[in-house]
Amino acid sequence: QVQLVESGGGLVQAGGSLRLSCVASGRTFSSYVMGWFRQAPGKEREFVAAISWSGGNIEYADSVKGRFTIFRDIAKNTVYLQMNSLKPEDTAVYYCAAGKDPLVSGSEAYDMDSWGKGTLVTASS
Repeated sequence: QVQLVESGGGLVQAGGSLRLSCVASGRTFSSYVMGWFRQAPGKEREFVAAISWSGGNIEYADSVKGRFTIFRDIAKNTVYLQMNSLKPEDTAVYYCAAGKDPLVSGSEAYDMDSWGKGTLVTASS
């Protein structure tokens, strides 16, 4: 199983940017589908972005399209989430997830096998 550790969260003003990182260790990271999910206070966990093992397939939630970018560095066993033009509604705990089935899209939480502990992002108005 893959172990995941997120970092990069923090407090930023609306309109600002943050870059989240997720370092993976353990099994073969390069073959895993990687995703970012988030959970705001009082709300259910929701999909944010996902990237296939090759980087050729990327998906975004409609709410973040055009503002967030997911990318991965296989050599560093790291996946990133660049977040620009942050809005107060982006405030949430962001979780990194990994799915060992390369055929899944990574957009469904139930397809993911490993989860990080999360990092808090707060965008103030």
